Amino acid sequence: MKNIISTHLLQDRDVEKIVGKLLRFGVITASLVVLLGGILFLAQNGMQVRPDYHIFKGEENEFITFDGIFMGLFTFKPMAIIQFGVLLLIITPIMRIVFSLFAFILERDKLYVVITLIVLAIILGSTFGGLKV
Repeated sequence: MKNIISTHLLQDRDVEKIVGKLLRFGVITASLVVLLGGILFLAQNGMQVRPDYHIFKGEENEFITFDGIFMGLFTFKPMAIIQFGVLLLIITPIMRIVFSLFAFILERDKLYVVITLIVLAIILGSTFGGLKV
């Protein structure tokens, strides 16, 4: 006799495996992008005088907005590439929630769809609510 759970389109174990692969892919991709940006940064700025860390100098304005990061990314500016890697790292758990949402929709589990939508709204609001666009 077949198990009732096996009639679902995606079994719980399948969803867990896919989510694990999604998270692993996101973290590895973000790490490689940051590593590439770091290598480019050291290649361009490695011989400069060591900065004075007694005086705080914040990030340049061009790399704190999405437009600035993407414009710097397409012009191969190392700091923009590093910032893009950080964005990928931030987006990774958000993609996990989105994937879980689709899995719950396929399973027609209305309660978990609503809960996941609430979690997604909270995370998107807190993540992107304070950004300068």
